[in-house]
Amino acid sequence: MVDTLVSYLESVKSRDPAARSRWEVLLYPGVWALGFHRIAHWLFRGELFFLARLVNHIGRLLTAIDIHPGAKIGRNFFIDHGFTVIGETAEIGDNVTIYQCVTLGGTNPANGVQGKRHPTICDNVIIGSGAQVLGPITVGVRARIGANSVVTKDVPEGATMVGIPARATLVEAAEYQQNFLPYGTVCSERFDPATQQLEILKCEVENLRAKLATLVEGSEADRRNRA
Repeated sequence: MVDTLVSYLESVKSRDPAARSRWEVLLYPGVWALGFHRIAHWLFRGELFFLARLVNHIGRLLTAIDIHPGAKIGRNFFIDHGFTVIGETAEIGDNVTIYQCVTLGGTNPANGVQGKRHPTICDNVIIGSGAQVLGPITVGVRARIGANSVVTKDVPEGATMVGIPARATLVEAAEYQQNFLPYGTVCSERFDPATQQLEILKCEVENLRAKLATLVEGSEADRRNRA
């Protein structure tokens, strides 16, 4: 259990450049909200609905994040900041990242599958702040939902959706294959494979310049001593 928690905290830290340590991540409202949800969902599955709702309300009071006890959530789910709402029949895969003020909500019950009112979010999806993903739709693997977009139709695998209503934008294959890169990450910490050799050469040039400057200063000092 401890290893699982450490792994989860590391996954959050890797997606948030503001985090300096795992201890700091433990204070995040999104982490606490997920913890409350794990308890509430366990109670919900045991048909202890009142207790599940009670835990849900306590979690919402403390974190400003409302996750219905019935929602199914996979591994390494991260809500960056708060004010997010996730409905009862929502299903969330592994390594999903959601920013603040997102709603995974329902639409007209007559439009979808019986009993399924909320979206299914597949693995490695990123949902930008303020986005609304509504109805019993599916957001494909590695899809990206832009900030303030309103999504009411299925999203293909790897698509980037923007606008109201949301529409897919063209994304190059190289961009689709790129791993999660948090905003604000220092460039020197994450080399692009295409430019890594150039960065290494720049470092070597800077080292040679420093050594040359040291040699020049030593040579000038010797001349002054001789004089």
